[in-house]
Amino acid sequence: MRKILVCCGTGCLANDSYKVYEKFIDLLLNTDIEIEPSIKPTGCNGLCEKGPVVKILPDDISYFKVSENDVEEIINKTILNGEIIERLLYFDTNSKKRIVSHKDASFYKHQHKIALRNIGETDPNSIEDYIERDGFKALKKTLTSMSSEEIIKEVELSGLRGRGGAGFPTGSKWRSCANYNNNPKYVVCNGDEGDPGAFMDRSIMEGDPFTVIEGMIICAFAVDSNKGYLYIRDEYELARKNMQKAINSAKEQGYLGNNILKSGYDFDLEIVRGGGAFVCGESSALMASIEGNVGEPRAKYIRSVEKGLWNKPTVLNNVETWANIPPIILNGADWFKNIGTDNNSGTKVFSLVGKVKNTGLVEIPMGTTLRELIYSIGGGIIKDRSFKAAQTGGPSGGCIPKEFLDISLNFDSLSNIGSMMGSGGVIVMDDTTCMVDLAKYYMEFLSEESCGKCTTCREGIKMMLNILNNITEGNADLEDLNLLEQLSETIMSASLCGLGKTAPNPVITTLKYFRDEYIDHIENKKCTAGVCKNLTTYFISEEECIGCGLCERKCPVNAITGNSKEPHLINDTICIKCGTCYQICPTDSIKIGGAKNEN
Repeated sequence: MRKILVCCGTGCLANDSYKVYEKFIDLLLNTDIEIEPSIKPTGCNGLCEKGPVVKILPDDISYFKVSENDVEEIINKTILNGEIIERLLYFDTNSKKRIVSHKDASFYKHQHKIALRNIGETDPNSIEDYIERDGFKALKKTLTSMSSEEIIKEVELSGLRGRGGAGFPTGSKWRSCANYNNNPKYVVCNGDEGDPGAFMDRSIMEGDPFTVIEGMIICAFAVDSNKGYLYIRDEYELARKNMQKAINSAKEQGYLGNNILKSGYDFDLEIVRGGGAFVCGESSALMASIEGNVGEPRAKYIRSVEKGLWNKPTVLNNVETWANIPPIILNGADWFKNIGTDNNSGTKVFSLVGKVKNTGLVEIPMGTTLRELIYSIGGGIIKDRSFKAAQTGGPSGGCIPKEFLDISLNFDSLSNIGSMMGSGGVIVMDDTTCMVDLAKYYMEFLSEESCGKCTTCREGIKMMLNILNNITEGNADLEDLNLLEQLSETIMSASLCGLGKTAPNPVITTLKYFRDEYIDHIENKKCTAGVCKNLTTYFISEEECIGCGLCERKCPVNAITGNSKEPHLINDTICIKCGTCYQICPTDSIKIGGAKNEN
């Protein structure tokens, strides 16, 4: 039977993909057309920028940016007559060709999907779809033919490290918890994804909730736990709904609850809604929140595997980590370990965003280079501008400059250059990004999200933010750079939790790799990227201006004047420094000057 898969992930839903799905239902299932294909809403297909996405199987045809108005044409031409609609095919930015199957697109063919194996292929609300793709086979295997020791050993041998950021060996965590005889024990899923630009865990919970449930049950059986919690941020409404539907379906089918698969083993799951605090992504703060307390971290001289939730042994992993468990149990540790690199086995899911042509959700083997991610998969920088940096690890991570474009993306290599893997957000920047402003943005974010428990974090981040504000406004001196470094060292050494200890990373890495920009802001009162308005002026090069008038027509405040085919002028007293002229000039004759432009 033909399948029509309509992406109904958050990105596509924002572009009315559900109306596309309903239109297919209306035109195919509620009419007398003889063909009766299976029409399914799926999770995120990854290429979010090109949604809504419609895939037609077994023809293996993929259409992008599909609107409700395109559905009738797809039915008449493709479904009924096998014709391909060229304008809806994906245009590959690398090969410069239209691609019929999404599998042949550069964005997809370099990927290796494990955690995302079902997303975009199944209806997330259908347990039958999940079972059809080997769902719950790993659970059956563990309950019927594996001991707790064998399960934990398999996870240890796989080399799986926690995908939430720290990269702690998953099997070691499970073993530590299993060794404590202090019941009840708890299993927790961290679905409180708070990094700006990150949507990996969200997409898994929305698109394949059953795999998270299966992974958690396997762990619970191995460590002798009968209760689990899914801590999901309140803003993730679709993720919460799909996870709850999956829990209900799993209970109805005997995969969750009492006497699972008639094995005599009981395990239940409950969803806890997070309050939107970034600090609750930290394990001890998250558990405090589940307990009904203020989400503040505690000292970790006693680990959560010994005293976690309600002071009982607790295993906490993030969504992506849980999604890797069923395929590891089903296929074996050696299979997983042969993917990736030494000490960094398997794959990693990234959300690729920023100044890159193909933004979206990506899963690649550990060890793939940053260059491959940005250029082979991401299609390169928008408008083919020059790559400047990439921020990995969210606010707690660091900036990676262009000299490290060929760095292997794994926990250890990123840590060695002052960044971190984090949960997997990658923000790509071009030459129009001001690195001082970027550091200021992250300090603003962290200042607001600090729980305030530690003086060093609460006050130190504010002090760093004040200094960065002064630099971007032209009111700083070079001594402020030394003060930033001293504050960074103090905050990192004296803060209690991971938020405080890693908060200075964006400042440290931008100072290390882009110090000249800080100096330019301070000494020359100039923001080369044209972002800091107090340190920016725009002027037009008389030699390069062709007098096309485009900048004059687009200027929102009429600050540009000139005759046709003659050099134009910018009136500094009127200019609001929005940068529109700079971005649209066809000859690059708009130039950026400092606060006191001498041109």
